[in-house]
Amino acid sequence: MKIVFNSSPLIFLSRLDCLDPFLTTDVHFYLPESVQLEINAKQDQATDNIQKLINNKQLIVKEIELISLANRLHDRLGKGESDAIALGIELQTDYIILDDFAARKEAMRLGLNVKGTLAIIRKLLKEEKIIIDDLDCFYQRIRQINFRVKREIFDSIFKA
Repeated sequence: MKIVFNSSPLIFLSRLDCLDPFLTTDVHFYLPESVQLEINAKQDQATDNIQKLINNKQLIVKEIELISLANRLHDRLGKGESDAIALGIELQTDYIILDDFAARKEAMRLGLNVKGTLAIIRKLLKEEKIIIDDLDCFYQRIRQINFRVKREIFDSIFKA
């Protein structure tokens, strides 16, 4: 199985202590070089953790080859999102992890399976790889790290 990440899901999953448990599966996790550059632009604990995972080859940084597709996408999306979508198509990924609505829509239009940060967290919960004792506190925690999601969407994901 192959999964491609964009930068914000990597950062948020790391800040929420959910990235390491997710990477324990027998899957190949990829990110484009531009995503690594975006992550390294701000030095913090999440950046350090992600770099450690790259060094340990749990996350594989890959140069994209579908540059013309990435450039066309970059007219409407950010560089990291464009490159992640191009890499997802190039690798014929099982799914791509994106949070930005426009990027998700474009990835689906191009035939990619898309998951977001909260879907990954829900999966980890179901597999009992993480524990969330109080959803209200968890919602406050994700808001504190600047993850933007309406409460109704959050509730629909976690109370289903």
